[in-house]
Amino acid sequence: MKNKLEQRLQELKSEFESGQKMLLDLEGQQANLKTTLLRISGAIQVLEELLSPDREPTENNDRVLETVGAIAQPD
Repeated sequence: MKNKLEQRLQELKSEFESGQKMLLDLEGQQANLKTTLLRISGAIQVLEELLSPDREPTENNDRVLETVGAIAQPD
């Protein structure tokens, strides 16, 4: 009986450690996704402002579009 309990204890400890590693990985993925969404959101805002009917076209629009494209791209 004691051997079964010790074996189960080791299994649970192993599962717990594996779960902790998975959680850390998922938290890293979440942080990366938040950063990506923030960058995309900023690019959307800039493009919406550029497309605003009240905005006059300027010579800088092409440079702004290149910059927005670069910002929205993941690293």
